[in-house]
Amino acid sequence: MDTRIYVAAHKAFDVPKEKIYIPLHVGHAGKEDLGYQGDDTGDHISYKNANYCELTGIYWMWKNVNCDYIGLCHYRRYFVKDGQLLTQVYVEEILQQYDLILGNSSISPHGSVESHYDHQHYHKDLVTCREVLTDICPEYVAAFDVCMQSNLMNLGNMLITKKQIFDDYCAWLFAVLEEVEKRTDLSTYDTYQARLYGFLSERLLRVWVMMQEIRVREEMIVQV
Repeated sequence: MDTRIYVAAHKAFDVPKEKIYIPLHVGHAGKEDLGYQGDDTGDHISYKNANYCELTGIYWMWKNVNCDYIGLCHYRRYFVKDGQLLTQVYVEEILQQYDLILGNSSISPHGSVESHYDHQHYHKDLVTCREVLTDICPEYVAAFDVCMQSNLMNLGNMLITKKQIFDDYCAWLFAVLEEVEKRTDLSTYDTYQARLYGFLSERLLRVWVMMQEIRVREEMIVQV
């Protein structure tokens, strides 16, 4: 099987030895070259990295990579089993039984996911996101409401899955975010809050999963 887990990075790091881990320089456009694959070849949105965060890497993976299984982790965050990074053998065995690997669910420290978002960011952006769902994919609105009132989150935009499922997810996600982008003025946002589309996507992943008939496996994520 051709299994690839891209490691999103914006600085040099110790690349895991397991061959499935491939460093991916996100936001590479106009930046110093680190010797890693950049997210600015082929069809890309690398220049939007300040607003889309690691999603510029996910977009590049969607548009430019062909493989059987694909995933994303971060240079500081990895999926682990029994204290070790997931191996190719383990990933492929799990994806014979399940369709999607997600990171372990986190519990919001502020009650609901909506309250957590309000505490960290701007509530009006969640409102805009819901309006976009209502307009372009209304069948997702109920799932969005359920997820926002839940206290469970899957942060980091980390996942491993079959490439076709990944492609389906990306087609939905970027259609939603592109419409949110058209309706949002970031001119008064500081550099942190301007990472808006990365923040929204972390909440939307669970919404999309809820609407799919797929088998989901959670694996632990650790920061290194």
